[in-house]
Amino acid sequence: MPPRPILTVAEMTAADRAAIAAGTPGIMLMARAGQAVADAVVQRFRAQPVLVLCGPGNNGGDGYVIARLLKAKGWPVEVRALGEPATDDANAAAAEWDGPTRPLNGALDEALVIDALFGAGLSRPLDGVAGAAATQLAKRPQTVVAVDVPSGLPGDTGKPLGPAVCAGLTVTFQARKPAHVLEPGRGLCGEVVVADIGLGETPSKTVENGPELWLPRFPWPDARSHKHSRGRLIVVSGESWSTGAARLSARAGLRIGAGLVTICSPQDALAANAAHLEAVMLKPFNTDAELEQAGDQADAAVIGPAAGVNETTLLNVLALARTGAALVIDADAITVFRNDPEELFSVLDRDDVLTPHPGEFERLFPGVLKAAPERIAAARRAAEQAGAVVLLKGPDTVIAAPDGRAAVNVNGSPWLATAGSGDVLAGFIGGLISQGMDSFEAACAGAWIHAEAAELHGPGLISEDLPGLAPAVLRRLYDER
Repeated sequence: MPPRPILTVAEMTAADRAAIAAGTPGIMLMARAGQAVADAVVQRFRAQPVLVLCGPGNNGGDGYVIARLLKAKGWPVEVRALGEPATDDANAAAAEWDGPTRPLNGALDEALVIDALFGAGLSRPLDGVAGAAATQLAKRPQTVVAVDVPSGLPGDTGKPLGPAVCAGLTVTFQARKPAHVLEPGRGLCGEVVVADIGLGETPSKTVENGPELWLPRFPWPDARSHKHSRGRLIVVSGESWSTGAARLSARAGLRIGAGLVTICSPQDALAANAAHLEAVMLKPFNTDAELEQAGDQADAAVIGPAAGVNETTLLNVLALARTGAALVIDADAITVFRNDPEELFSVLDRDDVLTPHPGEFERLFPGVLKAAPERIAAARRAAEQAGAVVLLKGPDTVIAAPDGRAAVNVNGSPWLATAGSGDVLAGFIGGLISQGMDSFEAACAGAWIHAEAAELHGPGLISEDLPGLAPAVLRRLYDER
């Protein structure tokens, strides 16, 4: 199965037009969309009174189809219309509806509501009776089904411009849009069902992050594998009072499959690290030149977790950049370049990975996140600017490559909101890169496995749990390969 695309409004419109030009009438596409929503409703709800809110455009046309199909199944259905249909296809769909229709105004009854007011192409705030309806529905998402997107939610950004519906279920067509995967839109959509309405392949440089994207090239060992062939990863430790973060990264790298993992430790931190290490090896270093020598023997290196925001960390990053190791640069190793990001960018390669949270992202790419319409565009611009892979952390983690590829995590887990989880993620990514995985795909795989591991544990998760949860996720992936 190919990676699942995330389509902008323009890309979806182009796909619709191409299908119509190839001989599929627009009213047939509308009929398929309406059928998909009706099917999803019947599968999830018992028969009950339904209000279908129909806007004037094709989203409203879908609503008339849904109303007709649910009525045919014996459900009590009423349409609340926001004016007359304004497109030929919507008008044709409305003509086939033979049930009760009333204007959209006033209070909405306590019924299941199908929101077919406005789709992903909306570019202005909801106002008037539509705004009032959205405000009412935002308070009762469990009884709301949105068609395409919740009304009031622009499809390309996921940032409401005014009142917006909050749905418990959203049925969209062909592919998710940015509004379905980026917060706060993602939280307004509830469960998202993607229905195939027969548009064929719709390629995009933005995709959902999932095994379809990277599992065919995952670095599984075979009968000829040995520890040296499975990748050599080094992780740079902080000072004696801040060594735990590096050990989290190192253990994660080992669990994800790297054959040899070594913590490179300052002399004063050797005892603290040695007391807690088993399969992870330990190597002292005193200068950036000695760290560079260690990097020359490694396939990948993780630097930043609790490394310290100081001149030593800056020099250590520059030393590792002179080696052949691919770098995963996290936390303090990002912040230390806040006064001169170009110094970092000038030494990065396309196989290096930056893993900032939004605050760290702002330090390296000031103003980019605020100026961008959404996080995908911001991460993509940052990757181009840095000349490296950028993983912008969050509940809607975005991974972008310098060549324009981008992926969005759709399996984010709230249990990852705990100290040290980012250190584990850096180790997962470094461990995969050390085994020869493409850095963009390694960042995608690491982020997905990280979230899946967190979901396996659920409440009470701490970062120390995550490396030990990875094998169950890997076992499942291995069986599915």
